[in-house]
Amino acid sequence: MSRLTFWLLVGFLGQALFTARFAVQWLVSERKRDSVVPVAFWWLSLLGGGALLAYAISRQDPVIIAGQAMGLLVYVRNLMLVAQAKRQIARRAMDVALSAPTTDLHSRAVRHPSQRRSQADIPVTSEVFSLNTPLGQ
Repeated sequence: MSRLTFWLLVGFLGQALFTARFAVQWLVSERKRDSVVPVAFWWLSLLGGGALLAYAISRQDPVIIAGQAMGLLVYVRNLMLVAQAKRQIARRAMDVALSAPTTDLHSRAVRHPSQRRSQADIPVTSEVFSLNTPLGQ
């Protein structure tokens, strides 16, 4: 394969990935009946833009290089914002789970987290269960 053929393949692959992002966005929006920008849109933008940037560098085309390089910054930033939002959602879910009332196994009372007993407050029982005897004997 010649050098020119290789870079043309890289360019067409980049263009195919870059164009696929619109198809993905359209399909997801139609499915949800709302205008949505899925995470796959940003990944396809990044991959397609990266391939097109490599193609532009091989052709030494400063106009395409500048355009694709600036676009890559936007795609990376949007992926960072998506990751940050996912972390915030996970953190909120954990906060909600930790603040939910729990059942104290010793008193069977439902307690709010601010009323939970510490390990030192839990009574120690003298009951010992043997593996050889049935429970309750």
